[in-house]
Amino acid sequence: MSTPHNNANKGDFAKTVLMPGDPLRAKFIAESFIENAKLVSEVRGMFAYTGNYKGVPVSVMASGMGMPSMGIYSYELFAFYDVENIIRIGTAGAISESLHLRDIVFGLASCTASSYADQYGLPCRPAAAASYTLLKNADSAAEKLGKTVHVGTLLCTDVFYEENSSLAEWRKMNVLATEMESAALYYNAARFGKNALCICTISDCPITGEECSAQERQNTFNDMVRIALDTAVLMK
Repeated sequence: MSTPHNNANKGDFAKTVLMPGDPLRAKFIAESFIENAKLVSEVRGMFAYTGNYKGVPVSVMASGMGMPSMGIYSYELFAFYDVENIIRIGTAGAISESLHLRDIVFGLASCTASSYADQYGLPCRPAAAASYTLLKNADSAAEKLGKTVHVGTLLCTDVFYEENSSLAEWRKMNVLATEMESAALYYNAARFGKNALCICTISDCPITGEECSAQERQNTFNDMVRIALDTAVLMK
């Protein structure tokens, strides 16, 4: 089968899919971590690969940037390709003063002003939350790897270049970091009764002005990738 955005065949995707935003990061992960990685889709340059990690089938596919793009690709994986678990692996900007460059954050929940959830016709915006099973297994994977992680709420925004920053107000609500995809992923997972988790590495700190280069964002942050892959193994 195929969709307007995916030319993979039914069965080409593993039960668990890692989703970085950048197609080149997906390619890097497939070539660096996954054994016998096979390209299964490349529509619109959104590379998708399937192979094995520690003997367990796993896939990696780019999601693109923002909730509309994540919404399309995660929807199709859940609805048409029998994917059970999606782990977003990407970058985030620190809101909490306790976070520093390359710290890892697990998104327990995601707050958003996006209208994405309006499609469900509910009287209020539903909570966008991670799967407990994925979160528990990711925490176990991080502990076994000896990696410290931060667990808490993310701010998922439609706007990268915001005219009037509200980060200080979100900091008062103990929101850890901001990114652009988690809420759509969590809503889709809830809608289909599937599992989702957002794992982010801090790539910039607006408070201090620190930031990673574009190349560092594409080719580093390997601790986050290893945690996600080991989580996929635990979900077999």
